[in-house]
Amino acid sequence: MRNSFEKEKSCDESTKWENSIKRETPIYSRDNDIRTDYERDYTRLLHCPAFRRLKHKTQVFFAPHNDHICTRMEHVTHVASVASTIAKYLGLNEQLTNAIAIGHDIGHAPFGHHGEDCLNNLLEQKQGTNAPKKFWHERNSLFFADYIETLQDPFGAEQPLNLTYAVRDGLICHCGEIDQQGIKPREENIDLYSIKRPGFIQPYTWEGCVVKIADKIAYLGRDIEDARAYHIIDMTSYRQLREIVDSTLGLTKKGSKALQKGKAVNTTVLINDLIVDLCEQSSPEKGLCFSDEYFKFILELKKFNFAYIYNHWRLKEFAIYAENIIKTIFRTLQKTQIYAKTGRVSQVLQYYPKLCQTFEEWLVKYTAYRPYNKEKLKYEDKKRILHFNTPVIFDVNDTESFTKCIIEYISGMTDQFAIQVYEEIITF
Repeated sequence: MRNSFEKEKSCDESTKWENSIKRETPIYSRDNDIRTDYERDYTRLLHCPAFRRLKHKTQVFFAPHNDHICTRMEHVTHVASVASTIAKYLGLNEQLTNAIAIGHDIGHAPFGHHGEDCLNNLLEQKQGTNAPKKFWHERNSLFFADYIETLQDPFGAEQPLNLTYAVRDGLICHCGEIDQQGIKPREENIDLYSIKRPGFIQPYTWEGCVVKIADKIAYLGRDIEDARAYHIIDMTSYRQLREIVDSTLGLTKKGSKALQKGKAVNTTVLINDLIVDLCEQSSPEKGLCFSDEYFKFILELKKFNFAYIYNHWRLKEFAIYAENIIKTIFRTLQKTQIYAKTGRVSQVLQYYPKLCQTFEEWLVKYTAYRPYNKEKLKYEDKKRILHFNTPVIFDVNDTESFTKCIIEYISGMTDQFAIQVYEEIITF
């Protein structure tokens, strides 16, 4: 029902309010600022470099040349649109919802979930079903928001984003891959870095729960649309999709007018019907949920997407190429540690100009590294003192820390930039 969650929204009357708006470090203020805390978080995420790079990061199809195929940035805006619609109808805080949605994927690796798996494997994940992942993009989004991303303050100094707890919580808890009904927020105000697995800890706010569900709603239909554009899904497969709709929802069901016989099964149709069903079925008592038939439809739709899209042979062939790109960049940078200890990374990477410049800048900003060249050292020291109000995050003298430094550097790359750097390395 409309506004049925109004008493549950994140506001100054909520018992969770003080925890929700708390920042690890107080943020600078302006005399003429008219925004709320959540609106400030939204714009800080919107303007950070990691958000800008999402336009060239994979959603499903790697490094697409077709301008109309969904990239990670478009997916994020879809999630924001879906989440905002749900939050507005239910009476929740739209500002918080939008802030979480716009930033939820800033920690995504190049080449989508396959790139994420590659980076995790490079961190030497322990074998066994109970071994926690060492790299997962939800946690990396939090890490980027807390330590990597910076914006200039009114005096030109680069400051960390310093987001509110509720937004930071939404970033790490947004995983929409786990199929759940009746989602409700947790009550505990926990250390977010104590979360060891994606998807199993519920968000702290109802708004975070909305984004978690919106993530799923946004990608299911759009992935099908893009697959059809690339002729990944043929007419036989599409007829099977229609059969899924028929068997789970019923093409002539009155409550699903948009999916009646003769109507297309496309992104806007699916998103509309899923949003409407969620809003009609959810309540503070039941949690955020779909009707049984729509939940079954989502499960069948995911099976269809895995069978006909995500496991398609063309995507698997590119995945091999993407894995080689990531591993080649990783191995190349691993060889630089001994030079990083003495400020000589540019010497070993001099034949790879893009890789050399960006990685050395990364080291200057996030480690105690200083270039050996005295004039450059003087300039970099001055630049760090004047412009980077950030802590040293990685230790170039520690192998484990330096490995993490490389992984985080690669995770920030776009598909295109990773390909360009790879070609620098292998081209003679």
